[in-house]
Amino acid sequence: MNEQIFNRALGAYLGFACGDALGATVEFMSPSQIQTAYGVHKDIIGGGWLALAPGEVTDDTQMSLALGQAIIDHQSWNLQAVADNFLAWLNSNPPDVGNTCRRGIARYRDNGTLIGVPHDDEAGNGACMRNLPVVLATLNRPDYFAQWSLEQARITHHHPLSDAATLALGRMTNLLITGQGVDACLQEAERLISQHSQFAYQPYPGKASAYIVETVQTVLHCFFNSDNFESCLIATVNQGADADTTGALAGMLAGARYGLEQIPERWLGRLDAQVVEKIRGQTDKLLQLAGVL
Repeated sequence: MNEQIFNRALGAYLGFACGDALGATVEFMSPSQIQTAYGVHKDIIGGGWLALAPGEVTDDTQMSLALGQAIIDHQSWNLQAVADNFLAWLNSNPPDVGNTCRRGIARYRDNGTLIGVPHDDEAGNGACMRNLPVVLATLNRPDYFAQWSLEQARITHHHPLSDAATLALGRMTNLLITGQGVDACLQEAERLISQHSQFAYQPYPGKASAYIVETVQTVLHCFFNSDNFESCLIATVNQGADADTTGALAGMLAGARYGLEQIPERWLGRLDAQVVEKIRGQTDKLLQLAGVL
């Protein structure tokens, strides 16, 4: 077993869940509202507009686990199984469902459509946020990575900006897990911006909505301007807006960069124990599928 790869992969997945649980408290708040309410928001305390229990996760982690389970159950790629798991998740009465995700899953439920037609209003972050299991399962298979990523994305989000961000953040996570470092990620970010200039994050525009451009700008700004896991996540979620998703994606990158041991125990210890168990199990099985363990 490659212990370093496993450590960084598990750091990415648990870091993702920590960012989700931390950010959910301040979702839809502005930075000034967060400052008034919390000073600096830095503890997993639940609450927020969803009235979550401390350590409870949202659709970001739940949809990722649904996607990961479909890959594990079939030991390969089965897009219908992914859609079926998304539908089962939707039917489980989750605490939150994004409008575009709901529409795409309902379209699959009603007429079996696995890939929607391109749509101008599908440039949200819902496809990008759930793609980590694909990254892990295709760690040394870049051709599969692109195909699987875009197919799972287009169940709900079929838009060039969503596609580009899903691929770019996935590639960055792969680079970090496989030990290629932050400079390689900077090159990937530059490639994304050269193809879609909207994603430019310097100077930081200061918006962190569910629009994929603003999500990615916030995540990249906070990731590249921090030097440890905790500071990256705190900076990200205190931007407010879609803080559970920006927090999750920043946690994914930071966890992959710094490894499991840099995730604060006060956060890990707060996470829903069942979610932690599922993430540990999926990380192991997805990396085995990738052939790296």
